Amino acid sequence: MTKLGDTPYDRILALMARLRADCPWDRAQTFETIAPYTVEESYEVMDAVERRDMADLKNELGDLLFQVLFHSKMASEIGAFDFADVCDGLVEKMVRRHPHVFEGADQPDWDAIKAVERKGKGQQRTLDGVANALPALMRAEKLQKRAAKRGFDWPDTDGPVAKLHEEIEEVAEAVQSGSPAEIEAEVGDVLFSAVNLARKLGVEPEAALRGANAKFTRRFNAVEDKAQAELETLSLDEMEVLWQAAKADGL
Repeated sequence: MTKLGDTPYDRILALMARLRADCPWDRAQTFETIAPYTVEESYEVMDAVERRDMADLKNELGDLLFQVLFHSKMASEIGAFDFADVCDGLVEKMVRRHPHVFEGADQPDWDAIKAVERKGKGQQRTLDGVANALPALMRAEKLQKRAAKRGFDWPDTDGPVAKLHEEIEEVAEAVQSGSPAEIEAEVGDVLFSAVNLARKLGVEPEAALRGANAKFTRRFNAVEDKAQAELETLSLDEMEVLWQAAKADGL
């Protein structure tokens, strides 16, 4: 095994430096080309957690750490910051956000601390700083939570339920209009309203949709397994019978 250093910290830094120096592919990468891999590795960590596969989680955390190292190395090459700065910044932020742990203070007001941090970054409006690159469902939830903290929220679930029904009716009206742009906008409103209802019910929308995806996959696979012919040769009614059988089997 190639000797890169005596400690894990030394080895990972030496590894990244060697790759950027000697590997044509690694040397050619930029922040923009690496960012999609960073997102992908984050989701693979989540997948390993949901499967409770500790061996895979260890590997996926390593892959995610590699992404942090990659961005840090590229930043160091232009004199912006390095991996040590990332570590120091993380420690400083966590200490600042946990005065009850490190300073013996009372339990902090997390929202107040974060609000001060956002203002320090020049983010003055309530919704500033909610990353545009977040998955749309997750960003919708975060936007709604921020607004709710300023009092912009329904007192119970009746409002979100009524709003969801209203938006579904507006989709039907948009379909009648035949305008693709209007249809897209109204479908977006339905999804946004569904997220709002999920939030009021205490349901995490990304998790709920992942569960729905998994359920659909199980049932569709069962339909395919139960079919005595290619699915394309079956009528929709015949496929529905198989679908209901899959539901009855508890899938």
